[in-house]
Amino acid sequence: MSREPIDARTRDKARLPPGQIVSTKWPVLHYSDIPRVDTATWRFRLWGEVERPLTLSWAELGALPTKDVTCDIHCVTKWSRYDNVFRGVPVQALFEKAGVKPSASHALVHAAPDYTTNLPLEDLDRPENLLATYHDGEPLSPEHGGPIRLLVPHLYLWKSAKWVTGIELMDGDEPGFWEQNGYHMRGDPWAEQRYGRPDPARMRRGPTR
Repeated sequence: MSREPIDARTRDKARLPPGQIVSTKWPVLHYSDIPRVDTATWRFRLWGEVERPLTLSWAELGALPTKDVTCDIHCVTKWSRYDNVFRGVPVQALFEKAGVKPSASHALVHAAPDYTTNLPLEDLDRPENLLATYHDGEPLSPEHGGPIRLLVPHLYLWKSAKWVTGIELMDGDEPGFWEQNGYHMRGDPWAEQRYGRPDPARMRRGPTR
């Protein structure tokens, strides 16, 4: 896998998705408190529809090759921030190590303290997606998901889970926290996929992104 930087900024359509406003700041939004992530005990798991389930320590993850990705980010609360540079371990590199089964169609991303969000596998299995540890040359701050967050820049930012701890590959779709509470199952900013229908049977409390 190439370690060349990736420029993931949009060029095949309008750069600013409909309904968005450009911000030079990076607003911080939380439902619950920022978790304390101890890298000495932190573990990342990749399991489910894979041939070789993975469990990696912080040191083991840090030994893997990293990549820089330049991208714009878009929040469902209608702000966008241009020209961010993230660094981290490519998601595709982890998929290669684990061996994704043909039966895998979706992922449920897990994050501290008890957050989940779902993605179609085709949205997650892209070269610009990272387990990011740096933003604009600095370690990710806790309020922005540090020490590690998922980066999926082509979807609304709630899909890029902060404080990520694992990815569960599945043979079907399952809503995560915000999807259970009325957010869209996919979250394409250019289609303004902000909200769907909440499922009262699945609604629960939990943290935001």
